[in-house]
Amino acid sequence: MKKSISLSAIEKIAKKSGVERISHEGLIKMRDLVEDYTVKISKDAVKMAKHAGRKTVRGEDVIIQ
Repeated sequence: MKKSISLSAIEKIAKKSGVERISHEGLIKMRDLVEDYTVKISKDAVKMAKHAGRKTVRGEDVIIQ
């Protein structure tokens, strides 16, 4: 499966957080975790929106998760 988030985007986020150096393997693991977490939040937010009778996911649906 093709990943949606680029490794360079993950590296930028990591550097903003204080990481000086990160291995390629570290970037891949971090990307996988970020994508898995985002998928979980998205699925839960969709359930909340549907429960509220909407098709559109709103910020409050994401925050509740």
